[in-house]
Amino acid sequence: MTLVVVVGGIPAAAAAQQETTAVSFENQATGGTTVTVDSVTLPEGGFVTIHDASVTDGNVLGSVVGSSAYLDAGTHEDVTVHLDEPVEESGTFVAMPHMDTDGDRVYSFVAANGEADGPYTADGSAVVDTATVNASATVSMSDQPTTGDSVVVDRVELSQGGFVTIHDGTVTEGAVFESIRGTSAYLPAGVHENVRVELDAPVTENTTLVPMAHMDTDGDETYTFPESEGETDGPYTADGSPVVDTAMAMPSDTASVNYTAQATGGYSVVVDSAYLPDGGFVTVHDGTVTEGQVFESIRGTSAYLEPGLHRDVRVTLDSPLNETTTVVPMAHMDTDDDETYTFPESEGEADGPYTADGSPVVDSGEATVSASVDYTTKASDGATVVVDRVELSQGGFVTIHDPSLSGGAVFDSVVGTSMYLPAGVHEDVEVTLDEPIRSSQVLTPMAHMDTNGNEAYDFVTSEGESDGPYTADGGAVVASAHTSVNAVVTAMDQSGDGTTVTVDSVTLHDGGFVTVHDGTVTEGAVFESVRGTSAYLAPGTHENVEITLDAPLDESGTVVPMAHMDTNGNEAYDFVTGE
Repeated sequence: MTLVVVVGGIPAAAAAQQETTAVSFENQATGGTTVTVDSVTLPEGGFVTIHDASVTDGNVLGSVVGSSAYLDAGTHEDVTVHLDEPVEESGTFVAMPHMDTDGDRVYSFVAANGEADGPYTADGSAVVDTATVNASATVSMSDQPTTGDSVVVDRVELSQGGFVTIHDGTVTEGAVFESIRGTSAYLPAGVHENVRVELDAPVTENTTLVPMAHMDTDGDETYTFPESEGETDGPYTADGSPVVDTAMAMPSDTASVNYTAQATGGYSVVVDSAYLPDGGFVTVHDGTVTEGQVFESIRGTSAYLEPGLHRDVRVTLDSPLNETTTVVPMAHMDTDDDETYTFPESEGEADGPYTADGSPVVDSGEATVSASVDYTTKASDGATVVVDRVELSQGGFVTIHDPSLSGGAVFDSVVGTSMYLPAGVHEDVEVTLDEPIRSSQVLTPMAHMDTNGNEAYDFVTSEGESDGPYTADGGAVVASAHTSVNAVVTAMDQSGDGTTVTVDSVTLHDGGFVTVHDGTVTEGAVFESVRGTSAYLAPGTHENVEITLDAPLDESGTVVPMAHMDTNGNEAYDFVTGE
């Protein structure tokens, strides 16, 4: 019997004696996805790893909840550590400096079963510091112009979901309810950027506003803090005080637009910000607009933008730029109120530009025609990585590099490359990795050309002679972000009598099981497809895991080994019975 195997996943080494190793980790609040280590000194480079309190009970591997990117030898301050699973409850956490014993700049302590990247020690014990981490929220908001009817909160991170409420400055004088100006829609747990909040009580003069993160204590996704007189949906707190920021909101009738020089594949540009008092559009002109080519210079226009401040406005161009050029983003009105840009076809009679001091409101800067890559923090099954967006001026590839790239490993850092991508815009590009990665790490997608025109990626095999990276401002066009890898399963096609399946390897950062599903799992038969499950597997990597099937296979077919968590901590597989 032959089985076609499809891999799926659901998300102490020798230690160095270093007297000068040190770490400082202060009590803090977190929105759930990161913590900050105040300082860490690594004599030979390495990482600072965050463990939960179970490390003190001997749970050396399973206590790891996150690790920093690779840090060079020396002292580092305010080190942000991304957590592989969001923190939802407050507790004690332990910051521990770790070595990079295998020199690959990837923290592989758990995946290597403690045989690599062990902790720095002093007097025979790991060097640590502990802190109480309050699962709470963070919020930030910058000074901004406003129509008076809305404001934009730069960033909100909520550990358990909720809202961001805008108070005016009287909240500091005890006007808890009366100070409320407006509240966002419900925001699920996680990070939210550029959150627009409509104000119920408009701002009519320069006013200090206080964005405050609020919980959804009754779980109804409706903000009821004021009407409940504070009984529900109270604020997130840190150190006994509400989580807030302050910013100046300045009513203005003057439009503005801001643009920073950037690399592009030629198909779009991103305008940093646009403030449109009455709504409208951002139109991108080329440099000939300064020579009087008012209509001919138009290269593209945004969708309609409602009144107020907008950030990171991507403008798709009507025809691609084919050479590096100056672009001139211009703020335009919607004079006929139809939310459709008709400035050129009306020969300027409709949707003309906003003006200031008698001139159109513009900014300008260079658009380098090359490529662009967008990649954000995400989880991976270890076998594939999804790149958010790739824009290529002449076709090519997006290649995934691991952290050894920062150490100069130009070729050895390549862990996977996309199929050939023609010139244009590509979203959600899935890249299958050459070998699975078994640890969370910072990955760097890089845009590469197809210099020899064969639509095959030859950069590594040609030792850089072919298919080099797209460049801008003297550097490769890249994006980098933390990529969480919590479980990895690998299995090969195999033959047998249908009573067992052998999984080549499984890495579980939190422990759990590997369950064999038949092919019906891909059709939605989540429970019915379960054929058998391993015994409990402790955190780390396990090889040649043989699974006896409860329901033997009677014909050749596809099976799907899948990593499962032990969410209730009883080391028994309850997924099916617990539904």
